[in-house]
Amino acid sequence: MYEIAIIGAGPAGASAALFAAKAGKKTLLIDNDKGMTRRGWYENYYGIAEIGGPELVETGHKQAVKFGAELVADQAVNLTAKGEGFVIESESGAAYEAKHVILATGVLTDLAAKAGVETKDGTEPRIKTVVAVNAEGRTNIAGIWAAGTVAGVSVHAIITAGDGAKVAINIISELNGARYVDHDLLKA
Repeated sequence: MYEIAIIGAGPAGASAALFAAKAGKKTLLIDNDKGMTRRGWYENYYGIAEIGGPELVETGHKQAVKFGAELVADQAVNLTAKGEGFVIESESGAAYEAKHVILATGVLTDLAAKAGVETKDGTEPRIKTVVAVNAEGRTNIAGIWAAGTVAGVSVHAIITAGDGAKVAINIISELNGARYVDHDLLKA
């Protein structure tokens, strides 16, 4: 069983997977390769002069995998509770079990709604519906979290990436029983 499974591997999902895997959590990242980030050009992403969407997404995937996240190219089609966690069923017929699930599905809320997760009206232009979350990223179903655009934050990639990191840190903290902090230092 994975400790944390993330559905959606754009900036929010890949950032969450990076933090979860780097913290030593058994992490699954599911990507359907249909995210809107791939269609963008970014000149407003802190620390990067400019980058194309495909390169940004691939870099995020490589970072998460570097720290041990398992990246699966598939489409999640069903999410159901099972025991002390959840089962994610995919379009290919695979099934994955996880204690915690982060929905980082961009503009798509159908999987969340099908799983019984509460949704609400979106506030961003052209985003009609989002998942209802609290400040930590928790949904109405314990163990299901949401991050990024689907959780109602700004559609800007840098903001969704930060939200994914925030939600992952909150889950890691819960799993560890103490607030988790990840700060790397320059090597002398």
